[in-house]
Amino acid sequence: MTEQTVATPTRIAGVRFQRVGKLYHFDCSNLPDVAIGDHVIVETVRGEQMGQIAAFYRPEEGRTDYKPILRLATPRDLLLKQTWEEKQLPALIECREIATRLGGYERCKFLAAQYSYDGSLLTVLYSTEDNHLNMNRLKNALSAHFPSRVELRQVGPRDVAKLIGGMGACGIPRCCSTFLTEFSPISIKMAKVQGISLNPTEITGMCGRLRCCLIYEYEQYVEARQGLPKRNKRVRTPHGEGKVVDVHPLQDAVTVLIGEIRHVVKREDLVPLDELEALERKAQGGCARHASGGCDCGARRAAPDRADPSEEDDDLEDAQSWE
Repeated sequence: MTEQTVATPTRIAGVRFQRVGKLYHFDCSNLPDVAIGDHVIVETVRGEQMGQIAAFYRPEEGRTDYKPILRLATPRDLLLKQTWEEKQLPALIECREIATRLGGYERCKFLAAQYSYDGSLLTVLYSTEDNHLNMNRLKNALSAHFPSRVELRQVGPRDVAKLIGGMGACGIPRCCSTFLTEFSPISIKMAKVQGISLNPTEITGMCGRLRCCLIYEYEQYVEARQGLPKRNKRVRTPHGEGKVVDVHPLQDAVTVLIGEIRHVVKREDLVPLDELEALERKAQGGCARHASGGCDCGARRAAPDRADPSEEDDDLEDAQSWE
């Protein structure tokens, strides 16, 4: 018996199933003329779905498990998709009515009903804080009511905001509804590093979670802070010696309190006194490893004829971290 060889993909397409949704990768080697913006039919874990090509990629080295694009969507497929999309809102209303008649789903919020392009699958998106809620009764009732296969999918608070849309606290449409395709982990540390008030109204989005925009400039703030002293550090400035009371990463400067006067000083005009004094003490303290001196203390090595030739020089570090 001859072993069956697996063809290596030569072109990968990023397919999106929603207007602002995650990209899924499929092999389009069998469709050399396909272009960005084309609608295609692909096989997924939920059956055949219609998506739109948003980008092309090179295949990952050694990976051959990409699913192929089945075919280009025909005008009939596009017409079917439009027809079933018009039935989504009535299906959502009927789903809510059925849930009300059954009872027990008062804490469940039904957000959207989505048909596949050919109407074979109806997906109902809902959110609830009751994780022990029995959804089987509702699913059986919906399956008996709709001719399509019914699937119930629970979504989180961020996905709820993404589906509902609307305006953000900044006065423009929400990021999640306009361009964010995936949600990154957000922590309170990101607000602290950027000097943002920790008032919940300042850092909480419409979804009740930390705002997604907290991550946008976080890395720039972290990088900018690396070359600046922390608060309460003693520094020498052209105005005299003082203590750092505030840090301005994007200005590459700090506010130094000298007496009762505050001065904004650029990084290049700062001398770290704590680190400088530590270096001086180390240089004056004598060598900890060599009796002849000139090692980790920073002192000059003794004459060659008096030094141990088996010993190596240790250079003093040129700079100390502000951290």
